[in-house]
Amino acid sequence: MRDLARIAAQPDVLVPAVRAALDGTGPAILPVDPAAAAFEVPDRVPLPVAVVVRTSGTSGEPKAVAVSARALLASAAATGSALGGPGAWVLALPGHYIAGLQVVVRAIAAGGEPLPIPPGPFTAEGFARTVLALPPDRRRYPALVPTQLHRLVAAAEAGDHEVRAAIHALDAVLVGGGRLADDLADRADAVGVPVRRTYGASETAGGCVYDGVPLAGVEVRLRDGEAQLSGPMLAEGYLGQPERTAAAFLDEPGRRWYRTGDAGDWDGERLSITGRLDDVVVTGGEKVSLGLVERAVQAIPGLRDALVVRAADPEWGEVPVVIATTAVDLAAVRGAVAATLGRAAAPRRVVVVEAIPLLASGKPDRRALAALAASRVPR
Repeated sequence: MRDLARIAAQPDVLVPAVRAALDGTGPAILPVDPAAAAFEVPDRVPLPVAVVVRTSGTSGEPKAVAVSARALLASAAATGSALGGPGAWVLALPGHYIAGLQVVVRAIAAGGEPLPIPPGPFTAEGFARTVLALPPDRRRYPALVPTQLHRLVAAAEAGDHEVRAAIHALDAVLVGGGRLADDLADRADAVGVPVRRTYGASETAGGCVYDGVPLAGVEVRLRDGEAQLSGPMLAEGYLGQPERTAAAFLDEPGRRWYRTGDAGDWDGERLSITGRLDDVVVTGGEKVSLGLVERAVQAIPGLRDALVVRAADPEWGEVPVVIATTAVDLAAVRGAVAATLGRAAAPRRVVVVEAIPLLASGKPDRRALAALAASRVPR
């Protein structure tokens, strides 16, 4: 067993604590967000554990994911290989989430430390200044969520010369933490952002599939439509929750698998995620994937940032509901979705909000969105 220390997720505290947790000279750590509610964890953890990460809880109860130094470093090495070599990293994500934490690990593994963006809300200008302060003789990388990428692209499109210079100085931009809309990906490509789409979870020590291709050492399979992942980057499990661990991690002879809960397609070379298995609603007796509906909605002009959630309905049982920041004609949305996915998939309502509620990680707050949809159920 080893001690577990709660630490502030701010960079000046996080970086030395991660370094000590990785090399064994310090305790295992739980980076915490000071604004978050208290989260009970034990004072000591099994010896392999180096870091405990609280999941974001976008669609369920938060969990304490226990990750070993071996898993973190294996992930960092595979990332370096996939990107063409180690480099200098910009820390633009919160350190209490796995994506931000892995930026710290990758920088340490490359023999340095990450350079954090200015404190406060993410701005394209502050990000650009940080990028341009990195050593020019090293490869330069950040990890971003789609919301941050959108702000960066918008600034570049508006003609911000410093932002454009920073974009052209980057060797790769990892984008994860949610589905990257095709329209945003196209706009990013047009201004020169070298985007690499990542897929993974806290349970896989961060992204382990880039642009649909598994990183070195990672294996993918489908079981009953569910994408499952295996490799040296898998977490140890959930602290104090053996039953939950056993349900999510499958121990098989010679190999261990993580059940992602995501539906996907796998052709032996490339993985495509189509949505959450639990994001299937039964409406009027037909099963509908909310992930596919969301993609269809985001393809409609003016709705690239719209999201789709479930809501109870007195007539249909459950229905897809669009959450958007702009008013839109429901009939037009229903017609566009029905044309590609069938009438059952057509959203029954549109809820217009001033802004999409987000978690601290930058991901959409799906539970808040579901509550908004539920509050507009017709009587």
